[in-house]
Amino acid sequence: MDTRFQKSKNTTDEWYTPIELIQALGAFDLDPCAPATRLWDTARHHYTKENDGLSQEWAGRVWLNPPYSHPLVFQFVKRLAEHGNGIALLFDRCDTKMFHEVIFPSADGVYFLRERVRFYRPDGTRGGSPGCGSVLVAFGENNTEKILNSGLKGTLLRVQR
Repeated sequence: MDTRFQKSKNTTDEWYTPIELIQALGAFDLDPCAPATRLWDTARHHYTKENDGLSQEWAGRVWLNPPYSHPLVFQFVKRLAEHGNGIALLFDRCDTKMFHEVIFPSADGVYFLRERVRFYRPDGTRGGSPGCGSVLVAFGENNTEKILNSGLKGTLLRVQR
């Protein structure tokens, strides 16, 4: 995750999704950006940095909490948009090229989470409040419905094309 905007001394892509968020959204078939050592499973199948999730075949419903560094975040979100079935957890940066060129043209919904997501560090400790909010981006109407039925607090923007 690119955390430079937070002015942190320790920037890293190693931040993990809270398990309660995964549980609220239902079962996923694949996490193509899973850490090699997981605190918990995020899907039935996992690809890690070592086996390069971008170069692997994607099948089923995908959970995507991509590395937020560039260009990886753009590449993974573009791949999910092409796959068309999954949910991405991203920072709320709707003015970026990624939102305008990938998400808005192909997503079914963008869910603005009411509370900031406090991610976990590799050692299992929980981080503080990040510098900006997060969104869940749904590819596939079924994933929009999963978000709406998740009990997570937020506001849905349905993407009109």
